[in-house]
Amino acid sequence: MIPARQRMLNPKTFYLVGASQQAAAQAFLGNLPLDPDEPLEVVVRERQKPRKMSQNALMWAGPLRDIAEQAHVQGRYFPAEVWHEQFKRDFLPEEFDPDLCLEGYRKWGFTPRGERVLVGSTTMLTQRGMAQYLQQLEAAGAQMGVEFLARGEG
Repeated sequence: MIPARQRMLNPKTFYLVGASQQAAAQAFLGNLPLDPDEPLEVVVRERQKPRKMSQNALMWAGPLRDIAEQAHVQGRYFPAEVWHEQFKRDFLPEEFDPDLCLEGYRKWGFTPRGERVLVGSTTMLTQRGMAQYLQQLEAAGAQMGVEFLARGEG
């Protein structure tokens, strides 16, 4: 028996949309090694839905634009891209949360010198995570006196 730590098993994802995918998953599971000392983990969950392109478009055409046009800090206005960078630092989840983020999400990375850098992106948010992020943008803008223009999600 090969210990689990020596196995070079890559994660495998199956989307169960029909009988053929279900059969493939069953065959895959049937061929996995059994090891009571170092068992493999099998997780079944609803598919994480990545944020919608319409949510991303709404973010840029909605709250980020309104904030960039109306909010100022110490008398200075900043472009939407700068606000977006600040809000990612403020509001992206600190750690992976399967309700808010896609698998593989991380907010921070480190340079070779050990300096922390933002690597998180809204592209790694789920639809629920992006909806929460948009609410946080609007709450932050409202605290700065921004009046948001009514827009649909498209």
